Amino acid sequence: MDENLLHDVVAAARKAGADAAEAVFAERQSLSVGVRLGELEEVEREEAKDLGLRVFVGRRSATVSGSDVSPEARAKLVERAVAMARLAPEDPYAGFAPKDRLAKGPFPDLDLIDTYEPTAETLEDQARAAEAGARGVEGVTNSDGGSSSWSSTVWRLVTSDGFSGQHAATGFGISASAIAGEGAGMERGGEGRSVRHAEDLPSPEAIGAKAGQQAVSRLGARKIGSTTAPVIFENRLAMSLISPLIGAISGPAIARGTSFLKDKLNQRIFAAGVQLTDDPHRVRGLGSAPFDDEGVTTVRRALIDDGVLTTWLLNSASARQLNLETTGHASRGSAGAPGVSTHNLTLEPGELDLAGLMGQAKDGLFITSMFGPSLNGNTGDWSVGCSGFWFENGQIAYPVTEITVAGNLIDIYGRLVVGSDLELRGASNSPSLLVDALAIAGK
Repeated sequence: MDENLLHDVVAAARKAGADAAEAVFAERQSLSVGVRLGELEEVEREEAKDLGLRVFVGRRSATVSGSDVSPEARAKLVERAVAMARLAPEDPYAGFAPKDRLAKGPFPDLDLIDTYEPTAETLEDQARAAEAGARGVEGVTNSDGGSSSWSSTVWRLVTSDGFSGQHAATGFGISASAIAGEGAGMERGGEGRSVRHAEDLPSPEAIGAKAGQQAVSRLGARKIGSTTAPVIFENRLAMSLISPLIGAISGPAIARGTSFLKDKLNQRIFAAGVQLTDDPHRVRGLGSAPFDDEGVTTVRRALIDDGVLTTWLLNSASARQLNLETTGHASRGSAGAPGVSTHNLTLEPGELDLAGLMGQAKDGLFITSMFGPSLNGNTGDWSVGCSGFWFENGQIAYPVTEITVAGNLIDIYGRLVVGSDLELRGASNSPSLLVDALAIAGK
């Protein structure tokens, strides 16, 4: 949608009685292909457009959205939004971001767009190659398939406060899932990668081989008895241990008083030296953006600096409620008021590689799969189902399954040892993490 049309929508909302208005337009194209057992299973093509309008009448606000962007539909959208806002309850914290915090062009070039657009045939070839890589691993007996995808998105925001900005990006992905063993002894393994530029993807064969190797490595998994022991979280999933912290330091949770970290600002909650950074300007980053979804300039921040919690994650509404300033973490779609999210989150690497962590722990559990997490947001009590490997004398001994680990996150964070094996695989990344003792529930 042309920028001028969004300005027209905002102007129409003002003319209809809104004191302020913002229009959001999102356009997405995508193509994905899936194969299984060497046969084409599905081809999906999506082309979607969404127009969102948020209006304010005093301290009352409403948001509406639709996929029809014709002049008649836009007029109805405006009419409906203003009528809804007049009936909405007052919110003393609602409103736009402060004008002095809005991003101003030219915006930094984050290299998020690859002009290459693959054909369905190319994606099918990649999906077949990924699945073939998995099925070629000795011990793999079946397949859940391979897939390959491409997408292109454009998102534009225009406000009556004078902000106008566009954010565009492409995405490429390849994945495979393999099955090893037979009957009750079957084990699954999967691998997938997503990037902004096609050239940054590993080869389909390598992705598939990794999936097959994971499945085979889990054959013969045992149940173990309940115990307390050191636990290492593999780098591929270690950020799952950190993600509850992000929810706990979000402005809305702090404002509601429903966070286990609500009294921990500017306190050390990790060991000295631990750094957790959020970098919205990483070149080709999956979470990169020059401004947040309220138009606020984004900046690199150390959320945890030398083990100390330095900030809440704030959009404009939660910042007002806490008598603070937005941190540029507003996140929204075409419908609904802004929430909060991070950009490119990275737990910076420590000194010990995975072998070093195992050597330090001696005996314990190495987790490679997690499912069904449970969290008490008020206390930080946490548990998760998992599987992985038992290690002895710093060496992998045998695969294990049907395990639950549990503990309190404040206690866990304080005792984390951060590994050095960081891989930038997505928008949230961590090295492997060691906790010196966790409760393990087994058979």
